[in-house]
Amino acid sequence: MQPLKALIIDDERLARKELRTMLAAHPEIEIIGEADGADTAIELVERMQPEVLFLDIQMPGKSGFDVVSKISTDIKIIFVTAYDEFAVRAFEINALDYLVKPIDRKRLARAIERLCFSKKQKKPARKPYQYEDSLFIQLNSKYEFLKVQTITAIQAEGYYSKVLIAGGKNGLTNKSMKEWEQRLPAKHFCRIHRSAIVNLSSITKVEQWFNNSFRIYLRDVESPLLLSRRYAARLKEKMG
Repeated sequence: MQPLKALIIDDERLARKELRTMLAAHPEIEIIGEADGADTAIELVERMQPEVLFLDIQMPGKSGFDVVSKISTDIKIIFVTAYDEFAVRAFEINALDYLVKPIDRKRLARAIERLCFSKKQKKPARKPYQYEDSLFIQLNSKYEFLKVQTITAIQAEGYYSKVLIAGGKNGLTNKSMKEWEQRLPAKHFCRIHRSAIVNLSSITKVEQWFNNSFRIYLRDVESPLLLSRRYAARLKEKMG
């Protein structure tokens, strides 16, 4: 098996250095980068496409849970933290393991064994949604059917995502932005910002904003959404 590409995310430089040293004893892991905060980590994940994150939880500003909410559910998460009170929440979001500092070498080795075993298991591919599909999805506290074509936009909302629905309704769900992007039909939906995906048929106006960015107005949505320069070319191509 090829070494698994990993990122170390921790705001403490010495903690990153110590973990890197310990991981050097495990040829199954290839460290491809480090980040000292959530925002940097999210950018690094998007650019380097790691298979596993060794992720601290409490960092200045945003937490490790904020990172998890913005990335693909296919990436394995091993939390590495000085606090044990977040363990229940960590496993609720399907973390592979939870290591408490100072890290025990044997405990780390067991976590890597679990990681390698999980990567060998073949997961059935998740089928992309069709525009005509109806999803049975939990919005806020209850399950309901939602037609894909009635989704106006998806916005990142902390550990959740907010679904904006035709007619001005909305609801929170635990799907990540990455999962939405991977499964919504690309012909009809486009990511316009790290924190937003829109239904192309819901766009009513695009206007220039500042720093070469744009604002997008959507039907039934009061406030415009920001179109970042990074995604502008992709939207232009899709809209013809």
